[in-house]
Amino acid sequence: MARPDKVAAVDEIAEKFRNSNAAVVTAYTGLTVAQIKDLRRSLGENAQYRVVKNTLTKIAAQEAGISVLDEHLSGSTAVAFVTGDPVEAAKGLRDFAKENQNLVIKGGVLDGKALSADEIKKLADLESREVLLSKLAGAFKAKQSQAASVFQALPSKLVRTVDALRAKQAEQGGAE
Repeated sequence: MARPDKVAAVDEIAEKFRNSNAAVVTAYTGLTVAQIKDLRRSLGENAQYRVVKNTLTKIAAQEAGISVLDEHLSGSTAVAFVTGDPVEAAKGLRDFAKENQNLVIKGGVLDGKALSADEIKKLADLESREVLLSKLAGAFKAKQSQAASVFQALPSKLVRTVDALRAKQAEQGGAE
């Protein structure tokens, strides 16, 4: 029979998986408590970094409908549960791992799809959601400006054409 504290831990981890749009599994052997605290800060407000037990995490992941993490759940394991922008959390993990060789990104899951460690690093190379949205908005604004100039050019071109025809008719009328 399962102990109540373990059942509660599984339920809590399963709930974190369900509420997260991404989760990144890491190995943290050799990191000090202070370094883990720094890592948690570097992930931002939309991610939680939690040291987990592999067996309980496997059960919780299966309860949440995630089966792609099993291969990564061995050794010392911690999971970053991301509820916000996964790019921000991936950048935080990548940058921290560059400075601290003891943090190893094993893999993860994004919207139910498995990610390798290399794919997580590629995700970290993307620009944040806000930057991409602002670039998209800038592109839309530029296209609207171009369309506005085209629409403004049509009436003025028409006026110049009519003026040119009048001048030509006046020239021809004066020549006769």
